[in-house]
Amino acid sequence: MDPVYRTPLIDLFRKGDVDKAIRLLGAQGALALRAHEQLALLMILLEDPDPDVAGKAEETIAALPLPALSAFLARGDVPETMRSFFASRGVQPSETSPARETGEDFAEPLLDMPDDGEEGGEADASPTVLSSLPVMDRLKLATKGTREQRAQLIRDSNKMVSTAVLSSPKINESEVEAFAKMANVSEDVLRIIGANRGWMKHYGIAHGLVRNPKTPPGISTRLLPRLSARDVKAVATDRNVPEVLRLAARRIAVTTQR
Repeated sequence: MDPVYRTPLIDLFRKGDVDKAIRLLGAQGALALRAHEQLALLMILLEDPDPDVAGKAEETIAALPLPALSAFLARGDVPETMRSFFASRGVQPSETSPARETGEDFAEPLLDMPDDGEEGGEADASPTVLSSLPVMDRLKLATKGTREQRAQLIRDSNKMVSTAVLSSPKINESEVEAFAKMANVSEDVLRIIGANRGWMKHYGIAHGLVRNPKTPPGISTRLLPRLSARDVKAVATDRNVPEVLRLAARRIAVTTQR
């Protein structure tokens, strides 16, 4: 299937190297993703070579609540391929969608499957216990868990888990800013943050990436001109950041002083 809606998490599934158990988790709707991602993932898994995964994705699509789905399809940012896919199944965009009138953002999933009581037992798990959980449980908590759990799981060594944290409908900009400042997250996490246009509109997040010594220089250097003159000067003397970034900051500082 051609790309319908792309995010780093969706791309991991699209590459086809995700374990069957995790694909089944996505096909069941058990990953509480934003509506765009949830539907795109189901469309991908509908064509999964494993009949168990494809069949479960079909069941989940059939269980999507029609009023919410029709309202979502009326959004202007829904890919036409996605809209056509559901039209072929008899689901049309709502003519009186709340999204048209209120700007509803559909941050929550269209279908959120219960966890059979599992999440409650893990809600207060310590970092040590959390890291010892199976990957599937960590994935669930990455999208459904608490702020404290996301702060732990963003550092998870499993790329899919840390990526899933950034796809959680519960994540907010203050959390992303904190992640951008962490020197113990993977470069992949920082790249995903830096590639998100919405997050890059917020000064604190951009500033956090620039000052993070682990941010790839290609990203931090690109963001440098967005900083205030005062912050650029601070970067120019910060020995914790890459030398190429310090040199770029000095050039900008000299230019602005002329």
